[in-house]
Amino acid sequence: MPLVFAWAFASRAALPVFIVILHVIVPRDRNMCGAHIFVKLFFVRSAHIVRLMENGIANLLGALSLAVMDRIEQGAREVIGRGGETPAALVVIGYGQGMTNDKLRRILGLSHSGTVRLVDRLVSDRLVERRPGQDGREVALHLTAKGAATRNDLMTSRISAVASLLDVLSPAETKRLETLLHELLSRQDTSEMDRFTICRMCDDSVCTNCPLPTDKGKRAR
Repeated sequence: MPLVFAWAFASRAALPVFIVILHVIVPRDRNMCGAHIFVKLFFVRSAHIVRLMENGIANLLGALSLAVMDRIEQGAREVIGRGGETPAALVVIGYGQGMTNDKLRRILGLSHSGTVRLVDRLVSDRLVERRPGQDGREVALHLTAKGAATRNDLMTSRISAVASLLDVLSPAETKRLETLLHELLSRQDTSEMDRFTICRMCDDSVCTNCPLPTDKGKRAR
């Protein structure tokens, strides 16, 4: 029996067979309760290991995320001379269709007054201009020629900053990472507004088929 325990403990694949053996050869009496305790401890230990692995991966992903954001923010400051949500606002407005102040506010997570001040700066820098909206009541935001050129520079800077982190990977490793990232994003529970928020710095000329779903709450989990 100790050899069976060791075998099951060392191999997760052996666990179902081990449980069958346990039910067949171990009498259900008080003298053999140690075997059942072992099974409970096995599951507790396995769950603990899984949690440690998940925490470790989350920690590494968090560190990588900060490294990516630091590079993106540094590049954006070099291009536009401003930080915060200013670069993201320029990118989002560049998606077209006359972005309104209210939609921009919701995408960036800003207050109404904060959004107005942000747009005022973009207009003052001659990157954005206000035009009448479709219904005549709202103001539509559009990029100027200077704003469109600056947005392109921001996209180039962002892609370059992130791509430099991938230089250490082989082509096969890069492909595997692409697959994992695509799968991770495609399984998120996101609405259309969530996707705007997550993709607020994305280069829409590169990502022509966003993997993020937009049917929050409706997908089978």
